[in-house]
Amino acid sequence: MEYRVEDHVVLPTVDYRAGRVTIIDQTLLPAEESLIRLSTLAQVAEAIRTLRVRGAPAIGITAAYGMLLELENLLASLVVDPPGYFFDRNEGMGSFPGGGLETARIRKTLAEARTVLARTRPTAVNLFWALDRMSRTVKGGGRDPVALCGAIASCAFAIHEEELRIEFALSGNGADLLRDGMTVLTHCNAGGLATAGYGTALGVIYRAVEQGKRIAVYADETRPLLQGARLTAWELMKRGIDVTVLCDGAAASLCASGKIDAVIVGADRIAGNGDTANKIGTLTLAVLCGRFGIPFYVAAPWSTFDVSIGTGKEIPIEERDASEVGSFSGSPTVPEGAVIYNPAFDVTPASLITAIITERGVITRPSAAKIAAELSNPGDGPPPQGG
Repeated sequence: MEYRVEDHVVLPTVDYRAGRVTIIDQTLLPAEESLIRLSTLAQVAEAIRTLRVRGAPAIGITAAYGMLLELENLLASLVVDPPGYFFDRNEGMGSFPGGGLETARIRKTLAEARTVLARTRPTAVNLFWALDRMSRTVKGGGRDPVALCGAIASCAFAIHEEELRIEFALSGNGADLLRDGMTVLTHCNAGGLATAGYGTALGVIYRAVEQGKRIAVYADETRPLLQGARLTAWELMKRGIDVTVLCDGAAASLCASGKIDAVIVGADRIAGNGDTANKIGTLTLAVLCGRFGIPFYVAAPWSTFDVSIGTGKEIPIEERDASEVGSFSGSPTVPEGAVIYNPAFDVTPASLITAIITERGVITRPSAAKIAAELSNPGDGPPPQGG
């Protein structure tokens, strides 16, 4: 299932092939490794909402491809004898008759598609970053409908390619923080399954291992949906990296034992002052790190920063269905009628974060001033975008 880009192993987490969005169905892992093809906008929205595809960068790429898929289906409806497909990430855009194609209709259709996709997950800023970037291309793509279609496809494919390159750069910056023989604790899944295929928090570990460093990993199971147990452990084992899975509640005693040298997590949104939203349970680890003197690192691309908000108090926190907590494998685990609190994310204050690892470099002891200074620096990558 994996493929290689340069010297890096990449997962086909999300892609656009032969006119369809393809994803690894993460709800089936680790029991079944299955690539599924999504042929409608509704299917893409459902895949994001139900966590068939998840992780902030992967959600952003999928959303961009969802808009492209809606364009694909619009073109197919306008052509009397359509080809098998119009767009493919490897091949780009195929040729098609321009008759009956109007820029106004393209723009209206994709504006409606953006609205549908924006309703799927409220916390991950990459979703809105990708949708906004696609929408700007739709609006500014000129009057020629064929050229506009090409620009839209190019934008979607660029979002995917740039994200993968960002992950390689970010992981290289973060690997410098890991020494040979270290043991790292992580939470949820911030590997290839959550991104363009390589990873952010796990990408740092992958790069360190590629450099010849011996790294052992503890992975929180990450209740209630077990992304650490199901997904992170699966990724690490496929790469032959030493991994031990633990219940979330065991993290405190593990950190107290002195066995953990660093904690690395991903992020779904980072406020202008460095406050970071990530999977529920992340804040617990940050507090533990502060108590026991363990470095706490966040690894995330610049597209995860949302400088339109000042602090983490402004980050919307998604609350998911009570059934995720109230049952397990189809059997009830909570008495009927009991109230269930099921936030998908929590917010870690910047004061608890040792450093944020980005593709531009490492921001130690993040603050509003440091992030603003980096924002004013053109750097090598895209600046943070508001959600």
